[in-house]
Amino acid sequence: MAEYKLLKTEGRAKRAEFHTVHGTIQTPVFMNVGTIGAIKGAVSTMDLQQIGTQVELSNTYHLHVRPGDKIVKQLGGLHKFMVWDKPILTDSGGFQVFSLAKLRKIKEEGVYFNSHIDGHKIFMGPEESMQIQSNLGSTIAMAFDECPSSKADRKYVTDSVNRTTRWLARCKTEMARLNGLEDTINKNQLLFGINQGAIYEDIRIEHAKRIAEMDLDGYAVGGLAVGESHEEMYHILEETVPYLPQDKPTYLMGVGTPANILEGVERGIDFFDCVYPSRNGRHGHVYTDHGKLNLFNQKYEKDMRPIEEGCGCPACRTYSRAYIRHLLKAKEMLGMRLCVLHNLYFYNHMMEEIRDALDAGDFAGYKKRKLEGMEAGE
Repeated sequence: MAEYKLLKTEGRAKRAEFHTVHGTIQTPVFMNVGTIGAIKGAVSTMDLQQIGTQVELSNTYHLHVRPGDKIVKQLGGLHKFMVWDKPILTDSGGFQVFSLAKLRKIKEEGVYFNSHIDGHKIFMGPEESMQIQSNLGSTIAMAFDECPSSKADRKYVTDSVNRTTRWLARCKTEMARLNGLEDTINKNQLLFGINQGAIYEDIRIEHAKRIAEMDLDGYAVGGLAVGESHEEMYHILEETVPYLPQDKPTYLMGVGTPANILEGVERGIDFFDCVYPSRNGRHGHVYTDHGKLNLFNQKYEKDMRPIEEGCGCPACRTYSRAYIRHLLKAKEMLGMRLCVLHNLYFYNHMMEEIRDALDAGDFAGYKKRKLEGMEAGE
């Protein structure tokens, strides 16, 4: 069984170790997003081993549609399929159902919608989501939830959150059943519940209290970074996180920028994921301790420095800004790949710095220096 060991706190910030069947996760951690079983930008699991990745995140809905979760199970599960021996977290597919599906009907049993690839009808409810994630054999499965818009009205959000709670109870029952089956790939699969409530703090707090009683393996705050302001997001975290168990992982879904992560850690979050490093990297936007650079900018045409002096990533160890800019301008795939590798390395190593700062009791000082450096620019 998994064990979450709280090593140190500084204010609400947590430094912990999470022992799983696929290895120990040092937290706070940034999970690298490989939606369909690969990081977009021609980055392989061999690369991930080189850049300090601890956890890979894949998407239940996308893998269900293609190649199909039953096929992945026949091939020995997602770890074997993509050749990755460390923890994998799969999201439930809930967010995709609500973001991709134009035609969808939400009912008590689950959601009816059309595939975004070929339009065929799909039904997904709590049991189906757990079955798909069990077939994939991920380390951590996320509960199936509805992610209401941050702009949804109060009655809609209340009804949605109540249904998400009922769905969570069904997820827990189904997960226990699946983990007991003979042919299940990962019989120690963990379940994280998700707190929702848009930007209504009282709904968030009430929901946090209810799901905290269900004694799950970890807890996520979902439905943020979907349209509300950064200030609103920080406020919701300040109000909600204290009602989630401190002795369990606390995951802020889909967040965010380096500044968002620093603010999240300060408010008690220790798991993060976001597509920013890979998406921005594919467009030539790279993160540094002096802020974000756009390598398409003319001023880097003859700049023979690495993206960041002293950075140990595969791009900075060997190549210059000028060369990477040339590759990007020429639409050469290598340019995109080098930028994505740099960005993921930057995020993974920022998390290492955060853990070191917490170990040293200097997170507040570290956060201040990091933010000031990024705001100052080059």
